[in-house]
Amino acid sequence: MKWKRLLEPAIRLARDGFEVDAALARSLNAVLASRSVRQGEHHQELIRVYGKSEGRWKAGDRLVLPDLASTLERIADKKDDGFYEGRIARLIEEEMKRGGGLITRRDLDDYRARVRSAVHGTFRGHDIYGAPPPSSGGTCVVQMLNVLEHFDLRKHPRYSARNLHVMAETMKRAYCDRARHLGDSDFVDIPSHLVSKSYAAKLAGQIDLKTATPSEKLAPEIRIADESPQTTHFSVVDRRGMAVSNTTTLEGSWGAKIVVRGAGFVLNNEMGDFNWFPGHTDRRGRIGTPANRIRPRKRMLSSQSPTIVASNGRPVLVTGSPGGRTIINTSLQMVLGIVEFGQDLPSAMRAPRIHHQWLPDRLILESHRGIISDDVVKTLKAMGHTVSTRSRRSHQGDAHSILVDPKSGRLHGVADWRRNGLAAGF
Repeated sequence: MKWKRLLEPAIRLARDGFEVDAALARSLNAVLASRSVRQGEHHQELIRVYGKSEGRWKAGDRLVLPDLASTLERIADKKDDGFYEGRIARLIEEEMKRGGGLITRRDLDDYRARVRSAVHGTFRGHDIYGAPPPSSGGTCVVQMLNVLEHFDLRKHPRYSARNLHVMAETMKRAYCDRARHLGDSDFVDIPSHLVSKSYAAKLAGQIDLKTATPSEKLAPEIRIADESPQTTHFSVVDRRGMAVSNTTTLEGSWGAKIVVRGAGFVLNNEMGDFNWFPGHTDRRGRIGTPANRIRPRKRMLSSQSPTIVASNGRPVLVTGSPGGRTIINTSLQMVLGIVEFGQDLPSAMRAPRIHHQWLPDRLILESHRGIISDDVVKTLKAMGHTVSTRSRRSHQGDAHSILVDPKSGRLHGVADWRRNGLAAGF
C-alpha cells in the first residue's frame, strides 16, 4: 500500500473532524482541567488546539485538528523526511527552545529507527512471536509460557487457587528478570537463556505449589531500599494472512502535555520509562537496576507486548494491549485463554485477568463477579500472597485481538469491552 494512501483516512479525520466519544471527552476534560496545564506557561498550545471555546467536552462533540492534518499531509508527501527535516523539524526545535528542551534539528536528522528480529518461542506446538528489547513483552511472555508448559493448567479449574498461584509465581520471576536484565540491546547484553526451555525448567522447579515465594528473595543481589497505562494497541490481518500486532505509546496520558506550536501533535514523555532512581529499588515498584538506566542515544525499556501466535507458518492469534506494566500479563492471559484453555475469542476477552509484577509483592485480581470464589482468595492468602481486587471501574488492559480459523481462514476480531474500541472488516 502506498504511504500516501495509508495516511489518507487519518488526514481526513484530522481535517474534517471526528465525533468525540464519552471516554475521549473525559480524557480531554481531565487534561484541560489539570493544574499543571492550567498553570503551566508551556501548555497554552494544548489548550488552544484541544480546548473548547465554551464549556466542557461531551460525547457527540466534534474535534477538528487542522494543524495535525497539515503535518500528516507533509509526511504523506515526503515520508520520514517530512518529519525529521524541514518545517516540522524546525517547529519541534522551536518548541524545545521555548520550553527549555534539549532536542535539536541535528538530533532529529541523526535519528534512525532500528529494525530488530522478533523474540520467538513455542508453546503447546504453537509459535509465539513478540517484540524484542527494549520492549520487554516478547521476552517475558515467551519466558512465562515456557515455565507454564511445566504445569498442565487444564487439569484444574482455570481460577483455582493452584492455577492462580502458579501463574502469579511465574509472573514474579519474569518481572524480576525484566528488572535485572532487560534494556536496550545496543547498550546491554541480554542473556539468551531468558527464553530457553532449560532456564524455564529451572524456574518451574523453584515454584513451591503450596507457598508463595517472597519477591525480595528472588533477587537478593538487588538492594531493597511507575509506567503509565495510557497506551494504544491495534491488531490487523489481511486476506493473505499477513498480520500486524502494533502497540504504540506516549508513555503517560497526553505525554508531556505539550503540543508543538503549528504542528498539532503532542510530545511524549517516554523518558519516564527509564529507571529514574539508579541503585534504588523499593517495595513500591520503583526499579533502579542498571540495565535500563538513562544514557545518551539509548532507547528506554517498555512493557509493550504485541504478540502473534502462529501454527504451521500461519497466524492463529494476533493480540496485544495497553496498560503499563500490566500489558505483559494481559497478553500472556490472552494466549493462555486461546491455546491452553481452548476458549473462543469473546470468552478469552471477557475472562478476569490477574497481575503480579514482582514489586510491589502483590497479586491483583480483576473484579471477578463470583468467578474467583472467596474460598480461592482465602487459600491464596494462606499460601502467602498479598491479594487485592481491582474495582469494577479499574480494568486490566484493552486486548483488541483477531483469531484466525486455521481451516477456513475466517477472521474473528473482538474489541475488548474494558475500553472503547471496534472490530471492523474491509
